Amino acid sequence: MKIKDLNSEQLEAAASMLRAIAHPMRLAILNHLDKGKKLTVTEIHNRLSIEQSTTSHHLGILKDKGVLASQRKGKNTFYYLKHDNLTRIIDCVSRCV
Repeated sequence: MKIKDLNSEQLEAAASMLRAIAHPMRLAILNHLDKGKKLTVTEIHNRLSIEQSTTSHHLGILKDKGVLASQRKGKNTFYYLKHDNLTRIIDCVSRCV
């Protein structure tokens, strides 16, 4: 599918996802969740050395905008990329910088 094939609602959803991704800490989070990885808030905040509340805030934004999904297992909630194609965006950003 090409951009010209998307309707205005789909374009707005895509732009909303890109705005959510366009933050250094959120890009770092996505980098840790690429290639099908599923991590908890604790695992992400430990890897990035940021406060757990900050991690939760960024995960909430990414989930709200449709970038991430979550799955509850016992006491833990695992976050992962909602769409496998998002890995391509992460790879593209990595190559461009």
